Amino acid sequence: MRDNSSATAVIAPMILPPRRPTGLWWGLLGVVAFSFTVPFTRVAVDGLTPLFLGSGRAVIAGILAILALTLTRQRFPRGLQWGRIAVVAGGIVIGFPLLTSFALTSAPASHGAVVIALLPAATATMAVLRTRERPRAVFWILTVAGAAAAITFASMQSGGVGQLHWADLLFFGAVAAAAIGYAEGGLLARELGAWQTVSWALVLAFPVMVFLTVSAIAEQPPAGTPAQWAAFAYLGVVSMFLGFFAWYRGLAIGPMAQVSQVQLVQPVLSICWAGLLLGESLTWTTIVGGVAVILCAGIAVRARLNPAESARPIKYGDSA
Repeated sequence: MRDNSSATAVIAPMILPPRRPTGLWWGLLGVVAFSFTVPFTRVAVDGLTPLFLGSGRAVIAGILAILALTLTRQRFPRGLQWGRIAVVAGGIVIGFPLLTSFALTSAPASHGAVVIALLPAATATMAVLRTRERPRAVFWILTVAGAAAAITFASMQSGGVGQLHWADLLFFGAVAAAAIGYAEGGLLARELGAWQTVSWALVLAFPVMVFLTVSAIAEQPPAGTPAQWAAFAYLGVVSMFLGFFAWYRGLAIGPMAQVSQVQLVQPVLSICWAGLLLGESLTWTTIVGGVAVILCAGIAVRARLNPAESARPIKYGDSA
């Protein structure tokens, strides 16, 4: 039978499309790393001053950032990028660590985890304002509802509705600072790369944090237990540096929309660690408040997501 006979058929081999890698596991690894931040801050602040804890951990991360940028020969930011890096540094290097350190001197870790659960929705809100997006009305409704739930929870644990402890104001300030830093950092990471943006922010804030650390040591020399120093080391090496590598790699692999929502697991894990590691009891207000804030934040983030954007392929180095 001839090769070109109609009785023969050429069967093309079936080639399955390559399975798209998922960044969910990398994102989850980053979230797990971050989930220990609040409990370990609570551990360390019992023996180390808040100023030393908040600034000293940034000094450790800054040294690691300098080494990473030097060894990989990253190009320097240019022009207005430095101003935007300063915004990132002010939010996630200076603002969030210092404010949470001072707040956790008098507040339980589980309490802080519930209030900080606002961070995903707050970050989405700052991104909307920064990029001038026009999300659906449900996004704003749920964002406001989440904030109201967090304020109600904080005031109920502070002695009654409408009565906020000073620590709660610091927590809300920390959320606002981190949200601004994350939103600006997410945009800047598309130009400089993800971990590079965080590293440059650490480098830019390095002189300030060294000055604050030296001042804190001069005022009161640190004298912590081995457990407190171990918690301090974790905050500097993992929470402020290595955790961002896993988190941003997960976002880069994507799908970004799904990976970004993994952050909603973080307050749940933080509350669990507070119970397991610190022996904090979970009250019904903590459980109800945490569920309410997390649900509102999760639905708000989903409402903001653009299906076309979430389907866009992302190069390594992009961020949320």
